[in-house]
Amino acid sequence: MSAPMPPSARPATPLAAPNNNTARGGNGRPRPVVSPDYRIGDLCIQLEEYLEEEQIRDVYRAYLFSADAHADQQRRSGEPYISHPVAVAAILAEQRLDPPSITAALLHDVIEDTGTSKARIAELFGEEVAELVDGVSKLTELQFESQAEAQAENFRKMLLAMVRDIRVILIKLADRLHNMRTLGAMPPHKRRRIARETLDIYAPIANRLGMNQVRLELEDLGFAAYFPMRYQVLRNAVKKARGHRGEILGKIETAIRRGLMQEGIQARTASREKHLYGIYRKMRNKDLPFAEVFDVYAFRIVVDRFDTCYRVLGAMHNLYKPLPGRFKDYIAIPKANGYQSLHTVLFGPYGVPIEVQIRTEAMDHVAEAGIAAHWKYKTGDSGGSTQERAREWLRELLEMQKSAGNSLEFLESVKIDLFPDEVYVFTPNGEILELPRGATAVDFAYSVHTGVGNTCVAAKINRRLMPLRTPLMNGQTVEIITAQGARPNPAWLNFVVTAKARTNIRHYLKNLQRAEAVALGRRMLEKELSSHNQTIESLAPGLLATLLEETGLENLDDLLADIGLANRMAPLVAGRLLPQREERPNSFVEEGHLRPLAIKGTEGMVVNYAKCCHPIPGDPVVGFITSGRGIVIHNESCRNIAEHRGRAERWLEVQWEPEVEGEFPVEIRVEVANRRGVLATLAATISDTESNIENVTMEERDGLTTTLNFVITVRNRDHLAAIIRKLRGHRSVLRIFRSKG
Repeated sequence: MSAPMPPSARPATPLAAPNNNTARGGNGRPRPVVSPDYRIGDLCIQLEEYLEEEQIRDVYRAYLFSADAHADQQRRSGEPYISHPVAVAAILAEQRLDPPSITAALLHDVIEDTGTSKARIAELFGEEVAELVDGVSKLTELQFESQAEAQAENFRKMLLAMVRDIRVILIKLADRLHNMRTLGAMPPHKRRRIARETLDIYAPIANRLGMNQVRLELEDLGFAAYFPMRYQVLRNAVKKARGHRGEILGKIETAIRRGLMQEGIQARTASREKHLYGIYRKMRNKDLPFAEVFDVYAFRIVVDRFDTCYRVLGAMHNLYKPLPGRFKDYIAIPKANGYQSLHTVLFGPYGVPIEVQIRTEAMDHVAEAGIAAHWKYKTGDSGGSTQERAREWLRELLEMQKSAGNSLEFLESVKIDLFPDEVYVFTPNGEILELPRGATAVDFAYSVHTGVGNTCVAAKINRRLMPLRTPLMNGQTVEIITAQGARPNPAWLNFVVTAKARTNIRHYLKNLQRAEAVALGRRMLEKELSSHNQTIESLAPGLLATLLEETGLENLDDLLADIGLANRMAPLVAGRLLPQREERPNSFVEEGHLRPLAIKGTEGMVVNYAKCCHPIPGDPVVGFITSGRGIVIHNESCRNIAEHRGRAERWLEVQWEPEVEGEFPVEIRVEVANRRGVLATLAATISDTESNIENVTMEERDGLTTTLNFVITVRNRDHLAAIIRKLRGHRSVLRIFRSKG
């Protein structure tokens, strides 16, 4: 496909025939003129600054193809659709991205919106460009149950493409940025949905990649679209307050420049203003009024050399007194996105706080462009560390994706991982680990290694033994204690904050639940078959193979897991395997015809104990089969049983094994006379009987008596009876009984 040389050397004009508004495409159809705001001539002039003539010719050829493919399409604003790809390419040209990226930007919607195949793109523009375009394209040929699932699956596809080639996300961010700039043409409900997605996903990704300029614009545009009234009020407040700040800003900047000159330091200084979304987020998160947030004067000082940054810091601390505890050295310990700078807060004139950022020119480039600095600034090491940190993050995403159960869970994990703040802690060997604010010892363990996280049992923080749920703070040294045979606790999901920890815990528990479900399903099916003197092993192989084929399951373990999780009923499965057997009466209403299923207490997550009646070993119990959860054990006297008697096929006869392992929660109600220290006394008594208190609530009755509701753990009925006897011995106890739902 040949193309004329683009008119990049001339003043930018629309690509059009002299006397009309269209040019003819290769198929004879009119090719639309691009929007005056984003002309191909302007783009080519941009590209001339850093690309060769032949490379620009290839870009122009992609423009002609895209314009022809989108010839019949318009944006909601009424502009020809081709204006959007040209604008996206122009955003990438500002970042000095390479020719394949610019070409892919011009073609990024042709697979999704015009029916052009990936193979056709590869044939005309090469495999590299085709992969980039495909990575940005949404999945249009698949059907999803919900908008959320479609969004999550498309996001997963894009991130996996990004793992292979980081340029995919740079094109997607440019695409999202232009869509946000032109969001006004959308109906209100779509504006809010796109703005929410931008604030939740795309702005944090830009931040994670160090692309500060892109992040700030995405945040402010998203804020304006999602909270238009708040945005307007805050913008007016900033505009009004800005007038009172000019004189103070001028005095501070003059003093800073004078201080630097006295030290013989050449530097570029500038005041900077917080962006609107940053002000709003700080007001909301810290519950501060606007006056306190905006009453901070911020300056940036940019120098030529690394060591000069620390000289400037000394000069600033000599000029104004520093605020204790507000100094951060991101040069020695860069942020997770590669950001480097010195931050300090000073007491300025009139008592106003002054935030000062000190960095080199190279650091400033990386701070603004992030990973895009790799393309835009070719001197020195600009973007190098950021590039490596981004690739490390992508490797973590790939690991998360492998462990995530589905696309929605993966999207949730990525959102958790897009954290704004970090804490820096040390391993016993002195290595530094970066973790999100609020991370616990369990998060630390998983950041070291998945195996360490899965087997951790305790933690030493600064050489002191501390609970695993302890939040970590900057500068702490953390040592993880592991034990062979230990495994993740489901309760960890309540406090871990890193996506890696959450994903690996869930992955382990799912595999563990499956193993437990298979074991329980085997016992349940064997129980049903035993009434006909059959076992699973004695079944004719053909019967089992036929049943697996009919149900679409791959093997016997899949069938047993379905039974254990109550997705399939054991009596019905047995009936399919023994088609000639006689139907038996329902097991719930006629007792004694079958041996009940024995409960050991070690079945794990596929056997649950009802919280309404808290059954314990020794109680007469029944089992209710709940889809996806397995068996829920109820006390036979539980009031909730009555409402489910109509679903007799789901009830299962169960009994306790003679030797049951573990501890089980049980609720007791203790009526006591109001005396000082009575709660502490009873709690100490319960503790002395080797029982833990899981929860306690109080109900005051008539001012003279109080009812205490304890949820405690016991081994069996004998253990509970011993605890009740001990409690009855206290003179404050008026009445005590067990609650059974």
